[in-house]
Amino acid sequence: MTNSFQQADVAALYSDEYWMQQALMLARKAEQRGEIPVGAIVVYDNQIIGEGWNQSITLNDPTAHAEVIAIRQAASTLNNYRLINTTLYITLEPCSMCAGAIIHSRIKRVVFGATDYKTGAAGSFINILAYPGINHLPLIQSGICADEASQLLSQFFKRRRAEIKMSKSKT
Repeated sequence: MTNSFQQADVAALYSDEYWMQQALMLARKAEQRGEIPVGAIVVYDNQIIGEGWNQSITLNDPTAHAEVIAIRQAASTLNNYRLINTTLYITLEPCSMCAGAIIHSRIKRVVFGATDYKTGAAGSFINILAYPGINHLPLIQSGICADEASQLLSQFFKRRRAEIKMSKSKT
């Protein structure tokens, strides 16, 4: 028999923050490979069934966003293109392409960290995921581990700009 403290520990273990930390580890993996540091996981029944990190540069594929890779892997794991009752955790607000994939895959819930005021499609720039008339509207939770995700992205782009500036000064 478990007491309420043990039950609370289990609930905390599988919280949004817990899963977002898993996505942040994947974002760091992307950064180590010279990609924009974005990570994503798909969770079903408290298990990761899909994971991805940005690989557009590595794969020369503009669709190789973390979300798309995680969704493809999750669909393969479930052997179903519909990801009913799943949650997608992303370190950065999804773009319009990824929002389309989220809608078509019928992901139940989307949780993201940092907002993207230039291309975010979950409310910051445009809100495709809540557009009236769309046949599937996932639940959205934003701001989970947002500071950590934002800082990772900011530091990456700051380094990238410094590298570009240095390479220009050498020519």
